[in-house]
Amino acid sequence: MANVETIRKELQHTGKYMMQYDLAWGNAGNISARSEGDRYVVTASGTFLGELEEADLIECDLSGNVYGAKGRKPSKETPMHRAIYESRPEIGAVLHASPFYTTLIACSDLEIPSNMFVETMYYLERIERVPYCHPGSDALGEGVRKKAKLANVLLLENHGVVVYDTTIREARMALQTLEVASRMLITSMSAKVGIQGLGPETELEFLEKAGYKPRRNWS
Repeated sequence: MANVETIRKELQHTGKYMMQYDLAWGNAGNISARSEGDRYVVTASGTFLGELEEADLIECDLSGNVYGAKGRKPSKETPMHRAIYESRPEIGAVLHASPFYTTLIACSDLEIPSNMFVETMYYLERIERVPYCHPGSDALGEGVRKKAKLANVLLLENHGVVVYDTTIREARMALQTLEVASRMLITSMSAKVGIQGLGPETELEFLEKAGYKPRRNWS
């Protein structure tokens, strides 16, 4: 596991990346990465992801302890991050944001197909929905906990999305893939261009035999 300073730098880069590619806006969103043992680094409350300073990234543990915060408070969405790390020991990073097209889908009853192209087959193999709960609430944390083992992408209804994966980079790629797929779906509907998805046999063959990446074990 990388040291805390390396993780802070990766999170700073990820915050800028998310703003650059319209995966976050304003001061909405919060991100974290596991450090060592039961500890993780999470953005402080009220931070702007595009300009994260070292003091904006706070180390916490799964028991709720905070280390070296210097008067700052961890993001109010910490219950959601903690629920994922507790439920999925292999997860190394959690990204929560409200990108435009993904959030539009989270506010609707649309489903995002995983069979559109290579990246959607892998990163969006499973997507779950979490019913609306107020941001930062324990209820939202528990809603996320209930679905954390079922997918690596959770649409938070009328709120946004939380994406998590083994590394910060993989979580970042999943988030961008999700937003591109959401934009493609909404654009195709507006333009009345039907999407010809791949068949289930082709999708399964890709996941198990194409060698793109090892398929996740969902058992």
